[in-house]
Amino acid sequence: MSVNSANSQHPIRSTRSERLLVLSSLLLVIAILSIVTFLLIRERANAELSAARAANNIVQLIDADVLRNVELYDVSLLGLIAASQREDLKSVSPAIRHLAYFDRATAAPYKGNILLLDNKGDVIADSASVEPRQGNYADREYFQSHVNNPDPGMFISPPFRARSPEQDWRISFSRRVNGSQGEFLGVAEAAMRLSYFDQLFNSLSIGHDSTVNLISKDGILLAQQPRLAEELIGKDFSSRPNFQRIVKEGNGSFTGMSSRYKDKRLYTFSKVGNLPLIVIVALSSDEVFAAWKRTAVVVSFATIALCVSLLWLTWLLCRELRRRQSAEQELAQLAATDPLTGLANRRSLDQALRHEWFRAQRSGLPLSLLMIDVDHFKAFNDRHGHQGGDDALRWVAKVISTHVRRPADLVARYGGEEFSVILAETDSAGAQQIAGNVRAAVEQLPLMGGDESPITVSIGISTWTTATDISLEQLLFAADKALYQAKESGRNRVVAT
Repeated sequence: MSVNSANSQHPIRSTRSERLLVLSSLLLVIAILSIVTFLLIRERANAELSAARAANNIVQLIDADVLRNVELYDVSLLGLIAASQREDLKSVSPAIRHLAYFDRATAAPYKGNILLLDNKGDVIADSASVEPRQGNYADREYFQSHVNNPDPGMFISPPFRARSPEQDWRISFSRRVNGSQGEFLGVAEAAMRLSYFDQLFNSLSIGHDSTVNLISKDGILLAQQPRLAEELIGKDFSSRPNFQRIVKEGNGSFTGMSSRYKDKRLYTFSKVGNLPLIVIVALSSDEVFAAWKRTAVVVSFATIALCVSLLWLTWLLCRELRRRQSAEQELAQLAATDPLTGLANRRSLDQALRHEWFRAQRSGLPLSLLMIDVDHFKAFNDRHGHQGGDDALRWVAKVISTHVRRPADLVARYGGEEFSVILAETDSAGAQQIAGNVRAAVEQLPLMGGDESPITVSIGISTWTTATDISLEQLLFAADKALYQAKESGRNRVVAT
């Protein structure tokens, strides 16, 4: 590793810093986008939950209102049955008897006629007139149900169309009239017009494209507000997947595709008490998420602008870092070079040695260190002066550099007349071969004027391997010790530990 190779660590560090900055910015952008996305998803879920709660409140309001009215109908039926069983009313005039029979029926809104039927289904009392109508209702489902069931409890019929000229949709509330021995005497029946639901739905505000629907348990649409299509009233929806899911779940909410309008809707639904009716609030997804979409657009644009600005600032900062690092690299090049020999200086040596040491620890490959000392340099310097001594050091440095050529190796001036060589991935035998070549080459340098003997060097070698398991400090100490042994043994020789 030459001094240029050592200094090349600076652009590597610069590149790492730049990459780290870019990576940090990208991670920050990803974090911002992830957080904003998470918040928007959560807000969307909250918007859907709020809409479902509002729709559920509407459903519960409808349910409570309907159940109150059902109680009124039941009171009317019980009053009619009680009055019909009073013996004292049989002797009064038809007008007074009519008042007694139906005095509790006036409070029921959207009521149809209340009838009292005998055990054959004929009308014996009619709330619409003192003189009961002529008619037989023995074919009605509610009548047949009471004939076959002795339970005097209230029966709620499926929706049906009235026999009146309007033929509007109605449901029937009825009770069985029993004799003193439990025998079947007839039926008390009251009908409620389903237009009641139109009036109830009209009081609710749910949005332009959303609907409140009343549908029978058999899938017949009975009321809708607002009416998106008039011909839908009375249409059978029992085969639609959404209705089948609603019937299966009974109560709750889900988001599904409308088979009629081909858009996504939030369906919230509930059975109306014990009635064979289901209330469905179908909220348009466009209306449910309208406010959220406006917020999402604003937040998304602001987030994108923030992220783009952050990346642009990162680019500017990287450019400035490259400029600064280029200047620092030039200064580092000067600071890492020995001005006399052009080799790496002590500071570069320490850095490179630590780097190669840790690399060897990771790879498990051997690492060798050469400590080189010019023999009798003080005497040489005294004879030839400082200029001659400097020339000699330059010659020795050139010889060492000539024999240490691998990019991973480093030749450095350790200090004074001492040099160090780092030999990466080199065992003791390889290091001794290189050291021997260096020693022999230095000995072949031309004689300095007036000298009888050539310049020579002593070299100490230490090698780390996985088998030696020594520390970096011990590696340096071993090389110094080997150099000392080479000098003590007569100099101009190589000693390896």
